[in-house]
Amino acid sequence: MTDPGQDLMRRIEAIDTAAADNARAAEAYRQVTEELAEVTGTATSADGVVTVVATADGGVSRVTFTGGVGDVAPEALSASVTHTIAQARYAAARQQAEVVRRGFGDTDLLDRVLDADERVFGDRRPADPGPSPEPQHVSQAPPPVRPGRRDRRPEPDDYSEFSYLRRGR
Repeated sequence: MTDPGQDLMRRIEAIDTAAADNARAAEAYRQVTEELAEVTGTATSADGVVTVVATADGGVSRVTFTGGVGDVAPEALSASVTHTIAQARYAAARQQAEVVRRGFGDTDLLDRVLDADERVFGDRRPADPGPSPEPQHVSQAPPPVRPGRRDRRPEPDDYSEFSYLRRGR
């Protein structure tokens, strides 16, 4: 027969241990939650013209362009911006996974949450968008002269082709 006092002490110690484990887990969850709120993903286009910062929820917080933006054809710039946004969102999702893995260890918790989000909300996991589109630069040829206009240099007081201040007229 065991001593009831010893049995009670073992139970109290087990409860204390469980409470301490719960307190550590709660602190880990709090810390992970704070870190997840701060997660961002940053991506720059292959040509370096576009940089995007995406937030943890997939939103775009900043899009910046370098001075070379004028050298890129509009269609190519549009494709580059779209692709760079996808890259930044993917980077943010990977950063979120790293925060969860650091906070809780290498568990399948994140995979289960993402699976549940997909089932319940229809959310799709961010996918790697692959390589950047090839940059297409705007032609450096001078703009065509419109019909009916003379190709001339303006005189110092010639402010428009309809100016009354033209000399010799």
